[in-house]
Amino acid sequence: MQDMKKIIERINILKTELDAVILAHNYQRPEVQDIADFTGDSLGLSQQVVNSDADVIVFCGVDFMAESAAILSPEKIVLLPEKDAGCPMAEMVDVISLDDEKKKHPDAAVVCYVNSSALIKAQSDICCTSANAIDVVNSLEEDEVIFVPDKNLGNYVAGFTDKMIYSWDGFCPTHHQMRGHDVIKAKEEHPDALFLAHPECRTEVLDLADEVLSTTGMLNYAKKSDAKEFIIGTENGLLHRLSKENPEKKLYYVSEFTICTNMKITTLESVLDALENMQYVITVPEDTRLKAKEALDRMLAVKRTM
Repeated sequence: MQDMKKIIERINILKTELDAVILAHNYQRPEVQDIADFTGDSLGLSQQVVNSDADVIVFCGVDFMAESAAILSPEKIVLLPEKDAGCPMAEMVDVISLDDEKKKHPDAAVVCYVNSSALIKAQSDICCTSANAIDVVNSLEEDEVIFVPDKNLGNYVAGFTDKMIYSWDGFCPTHHQMRGHDVIKAKEEHPDALFLAHPECRTEVLDLADEVLSTTGMLNYAKKSDAKEFIIGTENGLLHRLSKENPEKKLYYVSEFTICTNMKITTLESVLDALENMQYVITVPEDTRLKAKEALDRMLAVKRTM
């Protein structure tokens, strides 16, 4: 293993030479988050791509995130440091199966969580994030919605709309593994802590939450809240940024096993390799890109009502 200081120095040199910017998801390794120019959730980082003047984007996340960046900014070079950094939930839906579901419900709109491939976005009417899913669904004229690929988020949204929701049978393995008894145990160990849960969690977990929030929502809530202790119901990588931004507050995870191995595959070495070798370039075929961008643009046009 190379000396970390030398790796970071080399990364910074190459960033300048290549006019590159490094983006890291909130679930990445702490050291990867620390060398990033921007850290955030998947869509927030893609929006940073749009607003950035950089020629090269190093996206430290998983494949669908880099695809979203390529969809929104096709003129830029988007690099994914680890080519095998995939998303199990995104892989739980495919075009053929989705097409079959659309035939079963011809009057339904297809709402696609951004945690999905470019091909699935291209087959959808509109995208959503965990933060705006309720607003997106309620903005639609249709009374029926096929919600892909996360059944937990879809079931959560169903509680805030009069529309019929057909939730796809997909899930995030990291969030789905959390159970109610894990939360109860954490609350018993930390009785003064508020429990913040991500809407990708099971209903039994969300029912125990003080607040249900996206990762960005958790970051904002922790900053503004007068509470001094929080149990964080999402991938454990978020605690790094939460701790940096709230050094005076106590933070606990629900389980030490709430870790996404796909998010942790990216290392400083792979970031350096990406810059030195300009690998791995993520592109989206133009016909797919244009259709997927329409779904993303429709989402961005929805105004928040909550």
